[in-house]
Amino acid sequence: MRNSEPDARVAAPGEPRPDARARRALERRALLHACCALALGGALRARADETSAAPPPEALAPPQPNDVLVFAFGARARQPIAPADLAAGTKQTLAFPMDPTTRIVRDGTRLNQLIVVRLAPDALSAETRARAADGVVAYSGVCTHTGCDVTDWVAAAQHFKCPCHDSEYDPSDAARVLSGPAPWQLAALPLKIADGALAVAGPFVGNVGFAQPGGPSGP
Repeated sequence: MRNSEPDARVAAPGEPRPDARARRALERRALLHACCALALGGALRARADETSAAPPPEALAPPQPNDVLVFAFGARARQPIAPADLAAGTKQTLAFPMDPTTRIVRDGTRLNQLIVVRLAPDALSAETRARAADGVVAYSGVCTHTGCDVTDWVAAAQHFKCPCHDSEYDPSDAARVLSGPAPWQLAALPLKIADGALAVAGPFVGNVGFAQPGGPSGP
């Protein structure tokens, strides 16, 4: 007598059982969904990084009159700099200009990076004294040779020094080149004091940028 229940299919040798095939199908679908989620997440992260990496136009603009100088780095980053914050004859401080109304820091380009130092007013040349505020002078912080940051300080002589190729500049005399391969002096930024803080009094004086090997100057 024939059994009323359906015949169970017997898998051929080497063929996976029906329940194993279903389990593997589910696993494949789960893997596919995971891959799609990872790809989508990566695309969204890349888009977010691209968006966040693009600085606003104000951050790319050169220093503007009345911009306030702020600390570039450290615990007081983005805070205004007062003359009293700078001890006379000590190492230069890195700074950026900031729009005092929008409070947007113009740090979207290295060409806006400044080095600020306070010197004895009677040690300044007439040209430099005219651009100083209470003995504080500001210059482009980009070496005119190959664009390194001018971060070293020769304390005994009170000179700026580039750590890459040892160019030295005299901040008391319009940052003229004293030694090394730098082709021209650092651009000077005239300063004034506004509401107790250092502020920009006018545009850069001199060339901002550096010499491209075998070519013209560039950022």
